Amino acid sequence: MTLPDTKQRLLDAAERLFADEGFHNTSLRAITGRANVNLAAVNYHFGSKEALLDAVIERRLSPLNAVRRENLEAVRGKARDAGRRPKTEETLRAFVEPTLRFRESGPGAEAFITLLGRILAEPDASLRELFIRRIKPLFLLLFQILRESLPQLDERTLFWRLQFILGAMGHTMCWAGRFGELPEELPAPGVTTETLVRMLLDFLTAGLEAPCATANE
Repeated sequence: MTLPDTKQRLLDAAERLFADEGFHNTSLRAITGRANVNLAAVNYHFGSKEALLDAVIERRLSPLNAVRRENLEAVRGKARDAGRRPKTEETLRAFVEPTLRFRESGPGAEAFITLLGRILAEPDASLRELFIRRIKPLFLLLFQILRESLPQLDERTLFWRLQFILGAMGHTMCWAGRFGELPEELPAPGVTTETLVRMLLDFLTAGLEAPCATANE
């Protein structure tokens, strides 16, 4: 078994088991057993179980973040070249569209989405820190460009509206493809990803651009 193959097997096995069982409920023996590698391989390639989780996050998030950063910088550059502010919808699209399309990026993508949901709900803050550290630079860039788009909003309001956006986007990512689990009395919501992106952007843009009723509180 080649070295890259061993690392890949460990990452695939850890991603699946962390998503299904949770980080703390998954033993290194279970991971190496699923990967069909020696128990010592985790320490050899990653150093610790926590470092393995960090590598699982990095493997999926870094390419996605690179696309979102490139999109956001293109929106900002286009606006500056035209001598105008970035538009809210185009800024949100630069971030939201690749995020929603991530589910279609290949094997393991759905497990990674489930894993992120678990990490963000974890009582153990150290696990969330692994994710926050990797998303922080991109989040700050998105926040800065939205400040340019919406100078009428104070920072506090923009911060909270961005939290609402991330919540709606995370819920959509987690539930896309699972709406068949909802009560049959509800209308069947099967839509393409393209339609889902458009509907979510309409909703988020309207919320972000809404008048601020709490500006003076």
